[in-house]
Amino acid sequence: MALINISICLSDIPDYARKKSENGKWYCSLTVADRKEKDKYDNTHTVYVNKTKEQREASADKHYVGNGKAVNFNPTTEEPKSDLPF
Repeated sequence: MALINISICLSDIPDYARKKSENGKWYCSLTVADRKEKDKYDNTHTVYVNKTKEQREASADKHYVGNGKAVNFNPTTEEPKSDLPF
């Protein structure tokens, strides 16, 4: 099982992405996506704010707010296989 530990910059979340719910709490919808390559800090994922319908229709750029790393909690414990006959 792998988890993705992320870190986001709350200061970078734009006002349009902050939604106040009926319960009085604030929410922001985010997307976590695989990076094509690890960055210099070994981050394997990137985090960005979900686009509004208007932004999607206008093909607006993504608004990046953080990154993350995959953490594997099930390392393989199998013995290496050998070609030796004994």
